[in-house]
Amino acid sequence: MEVLFSDENLLIVNKPSGLATIPGSWEKESISLVNLLEKDYGRLWVVHRLDKVTSGLVIFARNPEAHRLLSMQFERHETYKLYHAIVFGTPAWTDHTARHPLRLNVGHSHRTVIDHAKGKPSETVFHVLDRLNGYALLSASPATGRTHQVRVHAFALGYPLLGDTLYSAPATELINRPALHAQSLEFIFKGRSFDFTVPYPADFAQALQKIRAGY
Repeated sequence: MEVLFSDENLLIVNKPSGLATIPGSWEKESISLVNLLEKDYGRLWVVHRLDKVTSGLVIFARNPEAHRLLSMQFERHETYKLYHAIVFGTPAWTDHTARHPLRLNVGHSHRTVIDHAKGKPSETVFHVLDRLNGYALLSASPATGRTHQVRVHAFALGYPLLGDTLYSAPATELINRPALHAQSLEFIFKGRSFDFTVPYPADFAQALQKIRAGY
């Protein structure tokens, strides 16, 4: 992992894929991002999470007051998060907002599903960055923070993420996880503006390179 910023209030980290943000309830002894960071930085408060398979930016608070202020910003949608994703298919639209209501932790695979009766309101703004030989590179800005939200909304629109077999993506040798990266994060904390952007990890960049080469 790469620590991008640390002070008495905040810890900003570039998380690798394959590492859970916190231990799962069924695997309390497993290694997680927060476990590893607390060895060096002491007690941390979780503000938001990334899926284990997702790479990119994560914020932690280093005291209860910072946690309260940051959590309020996330709840009020005052924090701007931008993901990049590689998907199967090439959308005819350039911009689209998905608003499918989502219900979490369904079945043994803990899938998130669209449920118009019992699902929670959810919103993701998609933008096509590039159309690539039957694939597309999208940006995704979630206005809400449901588990697997970007992945499920992309799937619901008919464009599952490359490598996301949990949500019906075809098998691929291009990448061995869902091609999703939390690239940018903007927020204001105690009057100070923070703006972070991290590059694609190697597996995401290599998949994109192969697609562009006509793999």
